[in-house]
Amino acid sequence: MNWKEFKPVIYFLLRFLGIYLIGNLLYGLFITSFEPGVDPITYWVTNHTAFLMRLFNYQAEAQALIDKNIADLLVNNKVALSVYEGCNGVNVWIIFVAFLFALGPISSKLWYFLGVGTVIIHISNLVRIFLLAIVYMYLPHYWYFSHKYLFTAFIYVIVFILWLIWVRQQLRYAKQQ
Repeated sequence: MNWKEFKPVIYFLLRFLGIYLIGNLLYGLFITSFEPGVDPITYWVTNHTAFLMRLFNYQAEAQALIDKNIADLLVNNKVALSVYEGCNGVNVWIIFVAFLFALGPISSKLWYFLGVGTVIIHISNLVRIFLLAIVYMYLPHYWYFSHKYLFTAFIYVIVFILWLIWVRQQLRYAKQQ
């Protein structure tokens, strides 16, 4: 077996895993610094989801729980959903970033795409949480499936599409050189 032909793949995987592990370690340190309360990113995402729900005429607000690491999404003064730190989209974003940086050299296009991708991931995550709240309120017996499979797949498909767009853009750029 010729290791030289696998060298780019091995370097990609090592860079991806290194960035992913460092990102998760730093994020874990960030999250634990707010225990036992909710971290500001999770509260921020919950607050944005409440805003989105208000756009659709729901009486919604976010409520941080002081003694727990969750934020509640209240609709009509009832808990419609509890948002944990794993729901705020940061782990998905870390995977997205690790892939982009592992692929190759850092360029000005990367920073633009990283910004656009971050916004798309955030909005997709807000839609995901919004839809989960709707399912929980109106179709509670489908909530587990929706949370575990349907909307998890939704957010990862969005990230996969963003990766495909980035790779295609990089291939087009490489052909022009």
